[in-house]
Amino acid sequence: MSGKIWISLLIMFLTIYSVRALPLTLLKKEIKSPFIRSFLYYVPYVSLSVMTFPAILSATSDVRSGLAGFVAAVIFSWIDGNLFKVSIGACLAVYVAELFL
Repeated sequence: MSGKIWISLLIMFLTIYSVRALPLTLLKKEIKSPFIRSFLYYVPYVSLSVMTFPAILSATSDVRSGLAGFVAAVIFSWIDGNLFKVSIGACLAVYVAELFL
């Protein structure tokens, strides 16, 4: 299992580094297109989310409790955005879901 974690970290690093560094090294002019600028801005967040979401679902004994924690985290982050409150709320949601499943 440890090897998979290192491979995932390496892929995440290469993805974020390449999206951030390649435009700086390959392009001489400033990027003026709003579409390309927004694309380059959001790619690291999307790639990390895509790699993290399956781990959220498989971290618990039941996929439904992982999904309950994810939904709770989205709701708490939408309301407040405080990382501590979001993580506590998600943990409590998983705990309650595990009690009933």
